Amino acid sequence: MLNKDTQLCISLSGRPSNIGTRFHNYLYQKLDIDFIYKAFTTNDIEAAIKGVRALGIRGCSVSMPFKESCIPFIDHLTDSAKAIDSVNTIVNDKGVLTAYNTDFLAIRQLIAENLPDNQQHVVVQGAGGMAKAVVAAFHDAGFTHLTVMARNEKSGRNLAEKYQYTYQSPEQCSPADIIVNVTPLGMSGGPDSETLAFDDALITAAKTVFDVVAFPAETPLVKRAKALGKSVISGDRVIALQALEQFALYTGVRPSDELMQEASLFSRR
Repeated sequence: MLNKDTQLCISLSGRPSNIGTRFHNYLYQKLDIDFIYKAFTTNDIEAAIKGVRALGIRGCSVSMPFKESCIPFIDHLTDSAKAIDSVNTIVNDKGVLTAYNTDFLAIRQLIAENLPDNQQHVVVQGAGGMAKAVVAAFHDAGFTHLTVMARNEKSGRNLAEKYQYTYQSPEQCSPADIIVNVTPLGMSGGPDSETLAFDDALITAAKTVFDVVAFPAETPLVKRAKALGKSVISGDRVIALQALEQFALYTGVRPSDELMQEASLFSRR
């Protein structure tokens, strides 16, 4: 039963989905934790973050397009958020807001588990907050051959140069062993939901296809890669791992891997 002591956690996203809401609330119920989670969007990120502080909201997940614009309204950035200059998790401790980037932690884990050869060439498409986490995670894993592909040349070059990588426009981009989509292309509910995130030639040439888009789990890119027999890392794995880290930060409880998988499956129904 909800009561006056029930802790509230929320998400702020340009395109709210039920994935995080179902994931967190499933675990709250299973673990008998007095929390509730609700998704929101906003046209005023400053007011929204101030509301997190003023209302005592315990935790706030931050998604596109707010990962960078929320930073001026936060008290402390942890190393993961500060290094990337991008936030996806805010924890409220009695009015003090601390920011983390659990996207980075999740992607670093997936790279360690699935991509042991750091001499492979990587192409990352995108230059926003999530792309910063992806590029930083590949750099942290020792990958030396990476190209940032972005339509926004300034943002793309800035991200590439930060890690001494290269930048190419989508029209120039060369084939690579690993291709990573970190744009909304293929995201359900958006204007590009049926768009293939990479040219077919780049998909055909790749050994591994990594799509960070989590909803749907099988984007047009993932479907095409599977049809071609490629190794695939899908966005639902990213969102489950980063959400697990958020859950632990908010509640102080770390669910088992088995329970995390249950919650992840439930969240995509």
